[in-house]
Amino acid sequence: MYVKSAELDLAHCYKLLTGVVIPRPIAWITSVSDDGVVNLAPFSQFTILSYSPPIIGVSIGHKGRTPKDTLRNILARRTFVVNIPSYAMMEQVHASSAELGADVSEAEALSVSMRPTGIDGVPGVAQAQVRLECRLYRTETYGNDQSVLVSGVVDAFDIADDAVDNFRVDARTIDPLARLGGPNYARMAEYSTLAPVGATPAEVIDSRRE
Repeated sequence: MYVKSAELDLAHCYKLLTGVVIPRPIAWITSVSDDGVVNLAPFSQFTILSYSPPIIGVSIGHKGRTPKDTLRNILARRTFVVNIPSYAMMEQVHASSAELGADVSEAEALSVSMRPTGIDGVPGVAQAQVRLECRLYRTETYGNDQSVLVSGVVDAFDIADDAVDNFRVDARTIDPLARLGGPNYARMAEYSTLAPVGATPAEVIDSRRE
């Protein structure tokens, strides 16, 4: 198939992009509404934007012309938690993508246990091996679909002790769930370690801030 993107509508572009940009990590985001309702929703357009300070980016779409609950909560409170779900959580993660009312907590509806975090009363998923406690950095809007790139500074890393050693995270222990196109998911089937190649020394990277 060969097709110009200008000839496609949003739905077809979405299917093609999410079908080829794979696998994608999942940010299972907890946020809290002004009424205190804990929202839990998965987003797979998720990446690293900066290391110093540590900034992550998540693209959040709209429900028609209405901002999703996660976006509205983040803009109001300027805080959120990115939980990294394991493969064992796949069914709960998938179910949490359903569009529920703003007054309904996906965590309660799906019996996902929460635990306190160090950031303004926003809880994290208790079972997750990794929780990134974030504060809103900025937002940028892209495209005709008005997708919003939410960037957040990672205020704290909360990682299970058995999943990290000397700041090296063991991906096998985390067993992260990945998103493919459509209602399809994946996990790491193989894991290969190669000899290090030349890289910019840490002291040179740090000097760029001066």
